[in-house]
Amino acid sequence: MNSPASKVPSHGVRAYGQAYAIDLVAEPVGRPRPGFGWWPLARRNRDFPAFGAPLLAVADGTVVRAVGRNRDHLSRNSYPALLYLVFEGLFREIVGPGQILSNHLILDLGDGRHAAYAHLRRGSLLVRAGDRVRTGQPVAERGNSGNSSEPHVHFQLMDNPDLDVARGIPFTWWGIGVPANGEVFSVEAATTR
Repeated sequence: MNSPASKVPSHGVRAYGQAYAIDLVAEPVGRPRPGFGWWPLARRNRDFPAFGAPLLAVADGTVVRAVGRNRDHLSRNSYPALLYLVFEGLFREIVGPGQILSNHLILDLGDGRHAAYAHLRRGSLLVRAGDRVRTGQPVAERGNSGNSSEPHVHFQLMDNPDLDVARGIPFTWWGIGVPANGEVFSVEAATTR
């Protein structure tokens, strides 16, 4: 969802390094995620297959920032809840990028590249600032914190760890490229080089 393969800037703004950001939800075979509609107004996070799914380091790097204290909220995947999310987002925007991303992790990948993961599950961080991580290492879990409609991970590459000045950097995954909005891909394909 909100993929740079479908439009740039993918989230409608270039602020906070989001120009090429992507939102990834989980759609495992046999456990579809709840649909969007009028009812129920909100759902519990455990109703979504993405909630609690592990996140892995995209590359070798050093943890620059790790925030994991903010609560995970109920879903915003109904029409009334989506309206609430829009208004809630306006207030989050006033406070700044930390409230938009909420629980998040920023890795320094070297050569002026930084990876950001947002909307992490409260208390799921397995790393802290200063830690070195290796490609594929578990670093946290998917959650539903911040400016989020349902449990998922928001991922982006950017040129600076400071979200107030960061510019987005395009990226691609080996064997996949960049999936478009609604495109389904498998993790197995993503790990094959």
